[in-house]
Amino acid sequence: MTAQTAARQPASPHTPPLPEAQPAKIGLSATRLQRMSDAFKREVDKGTVPGVTIMVARRGQIGWFDAIGRQNPATAAPMAHDSIFRIFSMTKPIVSVAVMQLLEDGRLLLTDPVAKYIPEFSELKVGVETGGKLELVPLVRPMTVQDLLRHTSGLTYDHTGDGSVHQMYKDSRLRSRKITNAEHATILAGMPLICQPGSEWNYSRSTDILGRIVEVVSGQTLGAFLTEHILAPLQMTETGFHTSAANTGRLAEAFDKDPWSGEPVKLFDMTERPAMESGGGGLVSTTMDYARFCQMLLSGGTLDGVRILGRKTLSLMASNHLTPDIKINGNMLAAGHGFGLGFAVRTDEGLAPYPGSSGQFYWSGIAGTFFWIDPKEDLFAVMMSQGPGQREYMRTLVRGLVYAAVE
Repeated sequence: MTAQTAARQPASPHTPPLPEAQPAKIGLSATRLQRMSDAFKREVDKGTVPGVTIMVARRGQIGWFDAIGRQNPATAAPMAHDSIFRIFSMTKPIVSVAVMQLLEDGRLLLTDPVAKYIPEFSELKVGVETGGKLELVPLVRPMTVQDLLRHTSGLTYDHTGDGSVHQMYKDSRLRSRKITNAEHATILAGMPLICQPGSEWNYSRSTDILGRIVEVVSGQTLGAFLTEHILAPLQMTETGFHTSAANTGRLAEAFDKDPWSGEPVKLFDMTERPAMESGGGGLVSTTMDYARFCQMLLSGGTLDGVRILGRKTLSLMASNHLTPDIKINGNMLAAGHGFGLGFAVRTDEGLAPYPGSSGQFYWSGIAGTFFWIDPKEDLFAVMMSQGPGQREYMRTLVRGLVYAAVE
């Protein structure tokens, strides 16, 4: 199946496809886009991942949409344009947009302390390790909503380090899908922070707490709010915190064992309704659904005449919010990048080991999904796969291949 044929097929019976165009009409090289698909076919043949979908759109139209390999390594079913994926942390930008909608409604401020909405956060302490002992010290200033959006809250993830606080996370029920968002927030508020709010960038459970704030402010569950204010207006009919058992034949799955490390791969059941609607990583979606979200972002907050967010609000989100004195921990932000309010943001044309434009913004999911928005080139791309161990390699690969096709 050619990618051009794929672009003419709807993503599903329910999700309206975005407009399409021949690549040359929107400044893309069909020859080089075919090379991109061929490169991913080689990766599938090598056993890097079971399969992928790749979409490239420019100037408001899809120029390439290909489905490659198998949807599930345990079956013969091919990857499809309407396959359903766990998007994990690609949930974060959607929830961040929801928070900014509340800001536009005058229902919260970025400077608000988190404790205003979740009182348990008023008793936070910072854990400082000295000589193998954990000392708890008071906050210099409160954690704010802006801290949560830009991951300078002092919260963390259990898999991003091996300190005492990380171990507390590992020993807790934070990873359970059987606790509510309120219970999750209470557990997290009872643990020390790993740094003073505003002093460091640490990838974290911050967006899960934003999801709880959405619930507190709106009086709705997170899923209900997202559906009413983002998913339904954008006609993202395949996106939610679980999918129907009727869609079992459309679920993308990973290898049972990582092809590089040999370690077991365990991902959640997409047909199981969780008690916790994780704002940081709980959504499932399709390529076309997420493409509609991307086109809204690229169009300054609107899609098909429906405004989701104000243009200047989105501009604020897609700007770097990390000052030079904020220490960046981990390797998730490459050189030449900062972080905005829900997205990583490219600040320099160079420095990073892959092409791009200053001002582009993006994020990804731990199971292998990825998207980016490039306003300078009026372009976005979405890649979906289920291969956790190969995610960084695949993200770097697709960036170079897409930009090679830009004319």
